[in-house]
Amino acid sequence: MLKLASALALLLVGTAPLFADDMPMNVDNIKWGPVPAVLPAGAELAVMAGDPSKDGAFVLRLKMPAGYKVAAHNHPTSEYVTVLSGNFHIGMGDKLDETKGTELTAGGFGIAPAGMNHFAWATSDTIIQVHGDGPFTITYVNPADDPSKK
Repeated sequence: MLKLASALALLLVGTAPLFADDMPMNVDNIKWGPVPAVLPAGAELAVMAGDPSKDGAFVLRLKMPAGYKVAAHNHPTSEYVTVLSGNFHIGMGDKLDETKGTELTAGGFGIAPAGMNHFAWATSDTIIQVHGDGPFTITYVNPADDPSKK
């Protein structure tokens, strides 16, 4: 099991912090950076509040290009997702299956309960906001799908 926040910490070494340091903030002040190795390359991430590696509430945003996919995985805590823009698809199950997902558009909301296997993909450039309680970790159903192992 890899901790998303641990991977984030590695990204922060020698780079501008991804953590929000001014509140409140407007969208043009968000500090985006590459996703950690536990997520497929090509997306960007910003931690808006809290620390996903520690106990307590956190909020992060994920900016995905069209065609971005995250294989089936789960988390030890519930994940709450709000779509800010684009077309985000989420499905429950042990394998990514684009025939079994639900499309969410701007304003849409979804929950992946703790321990529930789920998968996701974007069919257009998409930004989602994820919040929950840390520590936030990702465990892939099929370890071969874990991008950090490739």
